[in-house]
Amino acid sequence: MRIDIIAGARPNFIKIAPIISAIKDLKNNEIEYRLIHTGQHYDNNMSGTFFQQLNIPTPDYNLEVGGGTQAEQTGSIMVRYEKLLNDSFKPDVCLVVGDVNSTMACSIVAAKMGIKVAHVESGIRSNDWSMPEEINRIVTDSITSYFFTTSITANKNLVDQGVSSEKIFFVGNTMIDTLEKFKSKLIKPDIWDSIKLDKNNYLLLTIHRPANVDDDEKMKGYLEEILEHSNNLSVVFPVHPRTQKVIEKLKINHKNLYLVEPMGYLQFNYLVKNAKIVITDSGGITEETTVMGVPCITLRDNTERPETVTVGTNELIGTNPLSIKPFLVKLFDEKWKKGEIPDLWDGFAAKRIIDILVNLNQQ
Repeated sequence: MRIDIIAGARPNFIKIAPIISAIKDLKNNEIEYRLIHTGQHYDNNMSGTFFQQLNIPTPDYNLEVGGGTQAEQTGSIMVRYEKLLNDSFKPDVCLVVGDVNSTMACSIVAAKMGIKVAHVESGIRSNDWSMPEEINRIVTDSITSYFFTTSITANKNLVDQGVSSEKIFFVGNTMIDTLEKFKSKLIKPDIWDSIKLDKNNYLLLTIHRPANVDDDEKMKGYLEEILEHSNNLSVVFPVHPRTQKVIEKLKINHKNLYLVEPMGYLQFNYLVKNAKIVITDSGGITEETTVMGVPCITLRDNTERPETVTVGTNELIGTNPLSIKPFLVKLFDEKWKKGEIPDLWDGFAAKRIIDILVNLNQQ
């Protein structure tokens, strides 16, 4: 069986690492694969360090698409992947993960060329069409052949969409596979000693969604509310250059706010593991905090990962900055929910996926 494995952005790298490892663990070499990096994330902190830290092999191909608008990036990926599919290696399956532009673009090209699409993390929905990721998910799932899901909720979403239950496989979460494998190898980042951090004595903040970053008043409100109600703890905020420019424009200077550069997987998750709380607008981080038992606040009106709220440690509080205070009060009053780990988030999702693909190929 021949498989193209597609990766383009930071979350993809975390999710494909255990899949590649599971393929290598096969005893009879049933699967031959190509790893294709689209180049959607091309900064070393967003791409290169993840390959190094997670022991991901050098990609067989890098499409090097770089940045651009949604349409420019998607179109460039499609053109370059189509050319790659015209060479002598003909995959039986194009395996995509998550919901980034690379996921949708390569799925469309593969489906049009008669290649089956396997979507890892299929079926998740925010029901918010203002999110580019939601459109990517829906388009990808509309042309997928094999659906690998992280939750029963995702299964239900797919059935409601009209997908045959025979094509849906509840396997767990490959992002958690990676976390389980590397949680004992997390690395203390350089800033730990320089700004005198210690376990539970800081808040970790990540904000990246345009709806939050591009709204000056909202961004200012978030930072002011967090800093005012942080019990004088440090607030560590890994920021991308674009976000840092917004903050500089707002002229927010506070002795407890530390703007730091984006960091590698092992360093960032060291910060997550030891934080008093994580405040974020990311979906994937809420999965990691749930498994590590770390309190988490999500600055969004919806989430495609409801199990992090209903089962885990995450609270979905909306996008009004004034909603932050009562949850920080609850945190410092030691009244945060304990949370549990969702079903099958046990470190073996990738093995289940590969075993299923091998079995399907033998039918």
